[in-house]
Amino acid sequence: MRVLAEVHARDGYPVNWPDQPGEWLSRGPLLGSWVAELEGGLVGHVSLSQGGEGDLAPMLWSERNGATRGMTAVVSRLFVAPQARGHRIGALLIGQAVGEARRRGLHPVLDVVASDTAAAALYERLGWELMATVEQQWSPHQTVAIRCYAAPS
Repeated sequence: MRVLAEVHARDGYPVNWPDQPGEWLSRGPLLGSWVAELEGGLVGHVSLSQGGEGDLAPMLWSERNGATRGMTAVVSRLFVAPQARGHRIGALLIGQAVGEARRRGLHPVLDVVASDTAAAALYERLGWELMATVEQQWSPHQTVAIRCYAAPS
């Protein structure tokens, strides 16, 4: 939770700080979660799950490919400690999640808040395809622009 709190303080991720960060990291139909260590310290995290309510990328990918949402896996909860950036940890964590999705015969997708330009740049450097940018209503008083990506085939 310490690393997540550092990322939130610096980058504003997650946009809305969860009441129970540990539960936020582990909720949903998880297929797996991985952490990264650097010099003996925890410095990153990523999860892979089945799409849930509010996940837009699985719907977009399945519509474009004549498939079901169940043929996707959502890469989420990716973060890297600010002091550990520049070591390709984010790319390695994404690679781990993508590898697991592919081993399961699923296509990796993800949603990212459009204001998180550093994350979007990482996904695009790794060859992820931007499928759409859409507005999503998170609460009666919060509408957020979301970028929906699919991993390269």
